[in-house]
Amino acid sequence: MILDNKTILITGGTGSFGKCFTEYVLKNYNPQKIIIYSRDEFKQFMMANAFKEYSDKLRFFIGDVRDKERLQRAFEGVDYVIHAAAMKQVPACEYNPNEAIKTNIHGAQNIIDAALDSGVKKVVALSTDKAVNPVNLYGGTKLVSDKLFIAANAYAGHKDISFSIVRYGNVAGSRGSVIPFFANIIKNGGTELPITDYRMTRFWISLEEGVQLVIKALEEAKGGETFISKIPSFKITDLAQAMLPGCKMPEVGIREGEKLHEIMVTVEDSMNTYEYDKHYIIYPQMKFNERQRFEPTGKRVADGFSYSSGNNTEWLSVEEIKELLKTVHYEV
Repeated sequence: MILDNKTILITGGTGSFGKCFTEYVLKNYNPQKIIIYSRDEFKQFMMANAFKEYSDKLRFFIGDVRDKERLQRAFEGVDYVIHAAAMKQVPACEYNPNEAIKTNIHGAQNIIDAALDSGVKKVVALSTDKAVNPVNLYGGTKLVSDKLFIAANAYAGHKDISFSIVRYGNVAGSRGSVIPFFANIIKNGGTELPITDYRMTRFWISLEEGVQLVIKALEEAKGGETFISKIPSFKITDLAQAMLPGCKMPEVGIREGEKLHEIMVTVEDSMNTYEYDKHYIIYPQMKFNERQRFEPTGKRVADGFSYSSGNNTEWLSVEEIKELLKTVHYEV
């Protein structure tokens, strides 16, 4: 079992992903230790209380990914690093570009340097659909971050370390996403759910599916791959009808930095993309070290292939969305 007797560190570990990853690993594996690395002492306090029964397995480090010295201290004795920390809110990144760059780009480089210097074996960084053909600063910083982690394999030398990427879009029910936004309107007695554009689509992925993809990357990555789940799409208008049947849906216009569809694989990436049963892998265009002996067992996608929530082959109906909503946990 890949995580048994291993020490795992999660940056941004008090977020939705970090809490779900921690719970999943503690219930399904026997890790030596899970280190939660984040800036918010109150969130760490709350998480420690929520996982009291596992207190012997959990450690909490206050720290910022901008602080390389603190990262180097936290990485001592760590086997695997999951990099989930980021500035993620599109408006906040647009208004505070220097801060987004410090966290999402400089922080990524600090993770890489600390991992190379500390004996870490594997690093998996969480990406986003917004890094693909970016139209906002958040996407731009995450594109640079992805490139840094892929190229980091060139600096491994003789060290037994690999860096890889996991990419997915907005997780169902995550903070700031459309489901809690609609739920808040409904909770307050609203009868209309605003739609930015009637054509808009999104992928549906649960937190647990995101966690499972990260574990797959830990199990299989040789370094430089980007792992992408094969998941269904849905129309935002169908989501609105699933949450408030028969509601009016005024079209209010697309927001700054927003896309009509979530894009995971571009046409340009198709030359290096292979399809597997439940996921795609984009392999790096160049080999960075001798351990990167890629022997894809999947099927290479056709030239011109792209994967977005708008051209998907699997779609959720209103009824299917209703059923999935029963499994989604979110704060209103």
